Amino acid sequence: MTIHQTYIGCDIAKAVIDVFDPLSRRFSRVANEPAALAGFAAGLAPGSFVVFEATGHHDKALRHAFARAGIPCARLNPMMVRRFAQARGRLAKTDRVDARILSEMGAMFRPDADTPPCPGRERLAALARRRDQLVATRALELRHRDETGEATVVADIEAAITNLSLRIAALEAEIASHVETLDGLAEQAARLTSAPGIGKVTAVTLLAHMPELGTISPKAIASLAGLAPFANDSGTRTGRRSIRGGRSRLRRALYMAALGAIRANQRFKAFYQAIAQRSGSKKCAIIAVARKLITILNAMIRDQKHFA
Repeated sequence: MTIHQTYIGCDIAKAVIDVFDPLSRRFSRVANEPAALAGFAAGLAPGSFVVFEATGHHDKALRHAFARAGIPCARLNPMMVRRFAQARGRLAKTDRVDARILSEMGAMFRPDADTPPCPGRERLAALARRRDQLVATRALELRHRDETGEATVVADIEAAITNLSLRIAALEAEIASHVETLDGLAEQAARLTSAPGIGKVTAVTLLAHMPELGTISPKAIASLAGLAPFANDSGTRTGRRSIRGGRSRLRRALYMAALGAIRANQRFKAFYQAIAQRSGSKKCAIIAVARKLITILNAMIRDQKHFA
């Protein structure tokens, strides 16, 4: 692992980014827009490593600017950053304090650099996310229709449902077309859909929101999907294991895929029944199947093989 000399802390807001440089021990502020960030990246000393909190869309310009400049960076979990600050006795929370904490956290833990962003993958993720939003809106409208008997309202709701269905179909067509333009992604989608329980929508969800698929360990991929069990033991007490964290969108998709795999494949069904009998919990068994499924999918992409 490369040891970087300078861990630059960046606290990101919509319009500006507060920066702390531990070498000069100075704070600065940069506009959160591509031209300003390109200039900022060009001025960083060799050996710099940028650390920032995950902020959704607001960190996109920063990630792309540093990728173009060849500067490594790591996006950290905001909850972990806050707890690190509390452990250091930094109870105040300002943009400057956060930038400094990020720098200190980077120097202490030396995180691995994130994979440089891929514009094609990010567009796929945006399309998949929008499709999910419209599907959720359509489900809400279907419930509204069932809750009213007023003919005018029902007609309006049905018109909205029809419109949403057309837009969902258009997005799905755009997603399918876009997958074909991305190098190797259509082949990966074909491998994923060869597994029981994995349809086209789930395959796209995995490819869009889990670019690490096929590149990390089984334990790491399960943790990333929020399917890794966490211990809760103390002394002679053995607590119940639970899952938490990870990417919730992936966990939901894999949970539904696990249900399909249990119905469609005898091997997964037998595994589910054994876990359900041993644990006494059907939900726990479904989660175990989902975890098994993602580790198999990870190996399939790594080894470039279809399900067997």
